[in-house]
Amino acid sequence: MQHGRTLIAALLAGTVAAGPLWAQATHPETGETLAEDQTFVYRALDESPSIDPQKVEDVDGSKIVRNLFEGLLNTDAEGEVVPGVATEWEASDDRKTWTFTLREDAAWSNGEPVTAEDFVYAWQRAADPATASEYAWYIQLMKIVNAAEIIAGEMEPTELGVRAVDDRTLEVSLTEGVPYFDQMVTHATTFPAPRAVIEEHGDEWTRPGNMVSNGAYVLTEYVPGERLEMEKNPEYWDAENVIIERVVRLVINDENQALTRWMADEVDWTLIPAGQFPRLKEEHPDAATSVPELCSYYYWINLSESGPEALKDARVRKALSLALDRNVIVENIMAGGQPPAYTFTPEATAGYSPPEVEAETMTQAERDEMAKQLMQEAGYGPDNPPPPFELIYNTSEAHQKIAIAASQMWKQKLGVETTLANQEWTTYLTARGNQEFDLARAAWCGDYNEASTFVELLTTPSEYNDGKYSNPEIDALFEEAATSDDPEQQYQEMERLAAEDTALIPIYWYTNAFMLDPAIKGWPYENVSQDWYAKDLYRVAQ
Repeated sequence: MQHGRTLIAALLAGTVAAGPLWAQATHPETGETLAEDQTFVYRALDESPSIDPQKVEDVDGSKIVRNLFEGLLNTDAEGEVVPGVATEWEASDDRKTWTFTLREDAAWSNGEPVTAEDFVYAWQRAADPATASEYAWYIQLMKIVNAAEIIAGEMEPTELGVRAVDDRTLEVSLTEGVPYFDQMVTHATTFPAPRAVIEEHGDEWTRPGNMVSNGAYVLTEYVPGERLEMEKNPEYWDAENVIIERVVRLVINDENQALTRWMADEVDWTLIPAGQFPRLKEEHPDAATSVPELCSYYYWINLSESGPEALKDARVRKALSLALDRNVIVENIMAGGQPPAYTFTPEATAGYSPPEVEAETMTQAERDEMAKQLMQEAGYGPDNPPPPFELIYNTSEAHQKIAIAASQMWKQKLGVETTLANQEWTTYLTARGNQEFDLARAAWCGDYNEASTFVELLTTPSEYNDGKYSNPEIDALFEEAATSDDPEQQYQEMERLAAEDTALIPIYWYTNAFMLDPAIKGWPYENVSQDWYAKDLYRVAQ
């Protein structure tokens, strides 16, 4: 597949690839014959709101940022933390001070050295209210000294507990010991930022020709809503070992059209449309794959002042959750090996086992019966039907199929009428963030592989608690967990409380079901975050 593409790297001034010419070479470790054209093309569902490391908030945008920029640490094919810009890191005995030693040969794409000050600037920028970062809360979640006060506008960004001891030494001061802090710095929000470039170009700094980055690739073309191209960065410290020369991201809103284009050898990677994995695995056993992914699919319930009064009754919320037949959704609609979920945090999360909750132990008939009883207790029945609700979701055939199934289940079992509203990605994100919904489709993928990245959304102050659920007991447990040597007990109790109160409606835990051209090697199948780096991939000759 993917035969006969013409590399454009050599035609673009300033983007000629460094390192050896891979044409008809063999892989230095495996001995496989490499294809002449080292291009990787992948498909995205929607355009990402931003590719600025300190502003990116979605999974697809983070994929771009991860290839254009490099943080202190990366993750390997198994999801383990490995060196990035930092070659060494250590924590003090109380884990409140973390010190990172940067490599001497780390450089920006303009040839300037990457220094500790570039990280200080980036982290201060993320916390600065003037940046209006959707991920400012992440800096606070990292427990960095003064982060909360800076985000609240009570202190200057320069007061953040991070400093450059010298050009190659970064020191971070935390309010509490965080044992998994090294995992947290693999996230895009913590990647370095080129201060001079941002100050010169402002919001236009992320455009091709303006952007200066420090990752394995540089941005060469960007047509929002259509395509984005990256070329190998000759200034990257490990450029000589980067085999993929060119990365192309195509925005294709329709899953089936994307699959058609995969079949036509136009893309190397695309997600499998809902329900089609069994057939495709049989027809293309070397290309169709389904692996556990650190993501949860669920429905938010608007519990803010703008939300429907009926949904403020926990009995109604629980009835809606119980009446959803998750087995029908994962087996008949998705069919990609997704486990049904009755709690929020995925079972694939490192060091975490989901608690068993009542709904999980029941048959669907028992759940349906309890759901009807709860609606009756809440005062609803044939003579007094519940009010209609609106369910919003972003454009996707899978989201639509699940929403239709949910609305039918609620109608047939509980007499609940549901209006479905399909919205374009950015419109949907705004509506969800502003609580302009009754029920909203949502998905959360872990920012790092530890349960706190999920249960944090159940807390009152969480920036991504779009349902505005609030439970002081859950908030207190989260604070306890932050200083616990074994926080799993607190996490499980948070999940039990959230399930009993129906803070949200979990539906399933993700698997990553995708088609990958068998010529593309190096994919991190065992990395449950599915954080792939194009620098680790390569194309073999067919």
